[in-house]
Amino acid sequence: MVEITERAGKFFGKVIKIYPKPGEDPDPICDKCSEEDPRFKQKIIGMEIMRELIKEGEEFTNGHILDPENGKVYRCKVWIEGKVLKVRGYWGPFFRTQTWRP
Repeated sequence: MVEITERAGKFFGKVIKIYPKPGEDPDPICDKCSEEDPRFKQKIIGMEIMRELIKEGEEFTNGHILDPENGKVYRCKVWIEGKVLKVRGYWGPFFRTQTWRP
């Protein structure tokens, strides 16, 4: 679960809860993050994974998102469809869209 907040006109997302599978660490760290990233070896719960999104019409764009499972940072945009949040991460010309439910 990610909490989205606004600071100085930009939007950020912080992990507030995870749903580990049986046998997985219930309080993991980001050991796959780049060593240059200040989030390296930090706890994922409480970590800011979405940064500096700007509201443009009905979308929030021009931000970045960290995938703590692989440690990679992607360009991203998000938008609301009905009662769900759509999150799209870009790597070059490629992208993947996830649906986040409340």
